Amino acid sequence: MREGLIPAVLGTVVSASGATMLKSKYKLLGVGVLGFGVAHVILGAIDLVEHR
Repeated sequence: MREGLIPAVLGTVVSASGATMLKSKYKLLGVGVLGFGVAHVILGAIDLVEHR
């Protein structure tokens, strides 16, 4: 399995859950979860590109 794939996939799942939380009464928590997920997607993508 390629290095960086797991953080990218988990970041996608966390970002999706954060995006769904934006429509609830927990908007601030949703923004935090969304940002955390996007950071993992970016870091996973960097690992995927570096370790070709």
